[in-house]
Amino acid sequence: MFCLSTDIEKCFDRISHKAILNNLIAPQCVKQGIQRCLIAGVNPEFPEQGTPQGGVVSPLLANIALDGIESIHPSVRYADDMVFFLKPNDNAELILGKVEDFLAERGMRVSQEKTKVTTTQNGFDFLGWTFIVQRNNGKFRCYPSKDNYKAVKKKIKEVVNNSNYGAKEKAKRLAPIVRGWKNYHKHCKMDGYNLFQTERRTWKVFNKETKLNRYQTDKLIKQAFPDVSYSENKFVMVAGDKSPYNGDTVYWSKRNSKMYDGTTAKILDKQHHSCGHCGLKFINEERVHLHHIDRNHQNWKHSNLIAVHESCHDYIHMNKRESSPN
Repeated sequence: MFCLSTDIEKCFDRISHKAILNNLIAPQCVKQGIQRCLIAGVNPEFPEQGTPQGGVVSPLLANIALDGIESIHPSVRYADDMVFFLKPNDNAELILGKVEDFLAERGMRVSQEKTKVTTTQNGFDFLGWTFIVQRNNGKFRCYPSKDNYKAVKKKIKEVVNNSNYGAKEKAKRLAPIVRGWKNYHKHCKMDGYNLFQTERRTWKVFNKETKLNRYQTDKLIKQAFPDVSYSENKFVMVAGDKSPYNGDTVYWSKRNSKMYDGTTAKILDKQHHSCGHCGLKFINEERVHLHHIDRNHQNWKHSNLIAVHESCHDYIHMNKRESSPN
């Protein structure tokens, strides 16, 4: 099988306002509001194109304008990144031509630099991952892409080499970077993509501080490079007779909870897959947050944690801010 991977050149700067408004299904008052937003955030050189830079609604508007492109050929798309899956008899040039015509009607065009055809055995990059089918056994594999791997190492290096921070501050700043990267790739095959060498170099930099001994350095390294469990190709299939609308909240709550692991999974199991604040099941796509009861984010004891809906977590902290003395 072959893959045609492509990208839309300056997608958010070139989207036609007409394409967005024509595809938008909403009351007229909503359309007028969105039209005003579009006009307010555009480039003066292209008054009828583009969405507000950095606007939270821009990705949604892009999806509205691009709705229907998936009907051209079997594909996957996230915002302006697309991959079309080709069989041996499929004509890549013909499919690409249809894509270009589709985009031209909406004021956009394909990025020629990022458009290429590869085989699944050679792999293709998508959203920071490299997907590949092994030649010897046909098994599907997913790895962090080389560009993504280089980017995270560069980001870590910038923190480690920053002379404005001490080792303790560096460890605090590194932890969310490393944890976030590891969590993003926790369902990938990580052979050859660990951060061992980066961690080792960081240890040497930390250990140069005269106030730290090697044991304190080890402790900071564990804080800066937290462990995250990996489970390659983990996905919980939906039972054939189940639907989010059939009222089986227990099934969907348990299934959604299986998407989490580590501490979060243990807390969810302890709470019987219910929110620790409102008591409702985790049945929708709202993320599960871990709330620190004593508000100390360094205290990860299970007795100090409860699993809550993201909105419930916001509500808890909002109430605490209101009740705190000025």
